[in-house]
Amino acid sequence: MTASTVLSTDDLTPRDRAPQWREWVYRHFGGLDSDLYGDTDFDGHMASSRAGDVILTRLEANRHRVLRTPHMARGSETGYLKIVAPWQGSASVEQHSRQAGARSGGWVIYDTTGSYAIANPEHVEHLIVMLPKEQMVERGVKLDELMARQVGAARGISRVALDTMRSTWQELPNMSEDAARGAGELIMQLVRLSLLELAGQATAVTQREALKDRILTYVARNLRDPLLSIDRIAQALNCSKRHLHNAFADGDETLASTILRQRLDACIRDLRHDAQDARAITDIALSWGFNNLSHFSRVFREHTGVSPSEYRTASQMRRAVH
Repeated sequence: MTASTVLSTDDLTPRDRAPQWREWVYRHFGGLDSDLYGDTDFDGHMASSRAGDVILTRLEANRHRVLRTPHMARGSETGYLKIVAPWQGSASVEQHSRQAGARSGGWVIYDTTGSYAIANPEHVEHLIVMLPKEQMVERGVKLDELMARQVGAARGISRVALDTMRSTWQELPNMSEDAARGAGELIMQLVRLSLLELAGQATAVTQREALKDRILTYVARNLRDPLLSIDRIAQALNCSKRHLHNAFADGDETLASTILRQRLDACIRDLRHDAQDARAITDIALSWGFNNLSHFSRVFREHTGVSPSEYRTASQMRRAVH
């Protein structure tokens, strides 16, 4: 189960609610000024959880505005791309001399490493999603022209991205850390595809990336199956093996090496976890789809530099020390 941080003005005196809310907003979002349109009465609630490197926050509050000055942006240690996706109410984002608004069914993206302003002129319920900017930049997205742009989520990949962000937030309390991390990776990939589409890049690129997403989703769901193969994936996704290989052509890994690495990573996590100490290494390997134990031992050593038993012993010794 993933951890959650909950902040609420319910238990505060009316006089303390506004200043405490400003402090919470400043700390939680890494430096933001806020004001309440001059209102003296205020109610606000925030609940935040992580999906790997992605931070998701449900915010419900009376009308308010937030501002990130250039000085605040320079002082921030971590850069994020930030999405506001209203469930209720509206949000208007201003950045790079552009302004974009969203209501339920849409979302706006902006960059926390630059200055921006957000107006919430009515009672709102927002999903706010923060994605590490560095990871998005590494994936080749040209960001400046895409910030403070409204992403229509009525259909297409942006709708899939919005639905995934919302359903991930709702199901995070029921997810393991590994599952949450995978959900965060999926959100980043879907947002990237949405930005590529927004930028008007070639349809072939987005189609290839979408197919790669489908492949990775199928692999994740069937990783424990020893019969998982390229032939089976092609049959399940109703496409040719050539299309499967082409989906991975621009990356550092082939489809086969991706499956092998994910199985090894899963075995490594189990060997490192104290709750799995009583399980035999053979049982762990078989449970993650390896059906040739000598092959498992060989690729494990190539991947880690040690045998599975040596790796487990070293992990146990580190835990004992700490």
